[in-house]
Amino acid sequence: MQNVLDELCALIARHARPALRTAIAGLSLSKVDSSPPEHSLTEPLLVIMAQGGKRLLVGDQVYEYRAGDVLVVTTTLPVSGHFLRATPKRPALGLGLALRPEAIAPLLLRVTETSRPKHVSAPAKGRTSNAASPPVLPSSGRAAAISTGPAGPELLDAAVRLLRLLEHPADAPVLAPLIEQEILWRLLTGPHAPMVRQIGQAGSNLAHVSRAIGWLHEHYAEPMRVADLAHLAGLSPSAFHRHFRAITAMSPLQFQKRIRLQEARALLTANADDIAGVGHLVGYDSPSQFNREYRRLFGAPPGQDAERLRATTPSLP
Repeated sequence: MQNVLDELCALIARHARPALRTAIAGLSLSKVDSSPPEHSLTEPLLVIMAQGGKRLLVGDQVYEYRAGDVLVVTTTLPVSGHFLRATPKRPALGLGLALRPEAIAPLLLRVTETSRPKHVSAPAKGRTSNAASPPVLPSSGRAAAISTGPAGPELLDAAVRLLRLLEHPADAPVLAPLIEQEILWRLLTGPHAPMVRQIGQAGSNLAHVSRAIGWLHEHYAEPMRVADLAHLAGLSPSAFHRHFRAITAMSPLQFQKRIRLQEARALLTANADDIAGVGHLVGYDSPSQFNREYRRLFGAPPGQDAERLRATTPSLP
């Protein structure tokens, strides 16, 4: 398997660009040579780490994945994290593949009983782990929308063949969708299957909660009532709150707050002259509350943090 990882590293290092995206739809490549903290919104995504590692914080849960591991994310989530000991001599190298419901749904009809994965127990709350952790009951506190674990030789082999197509652009339009289908099949018949299946199931808990997540993402600055979100998701308020926390490891209010602050940070990086105005723009009526919560998340007041960001290189993926 090391030979496959070595080729994967070489392909990523050769084709990675600052814009991340590649000529193959849904495929992105990342080459990172430093380890600053970062805060971002992640979409449904499969990440394969080829070199180095990364530690993510989702709510109060910590996830870690290293070379030869995967990260699976099944809905939009605000995450914090950093790469592990990434340097110019040994950068962190990884690839991302968008997990699209329209690509997953047709494969669900072909998943047979014999394809069911073996059960893998989830780590205890608050512990770092790179063992595959399928969705668990809400009482466990783990986020059911994110998981890590070993990639396995079949998935790594398919990833290498997908990246080779970057060097054969005439073949990519025909062969890339077939390899994407193979990668999705591996996910649907492996230890992450319970999570990935929900992406393609219109009536799953993930699908219901994702409606509310989409609204929060688009309307983060507006007042929010849990009862209204529950109605949008087609669930009772109690069931909605339970499933939302099980999937995101956050309450709806915490989720909204995280998105507001990350959007504020992006705005302040471009213009730090009107801190109170930015706070109001993302939904804060109280400047003192905005400053307090911003500092709690990012470790510095808004103006100071924005100056530091502008003085350094652009945010890494």
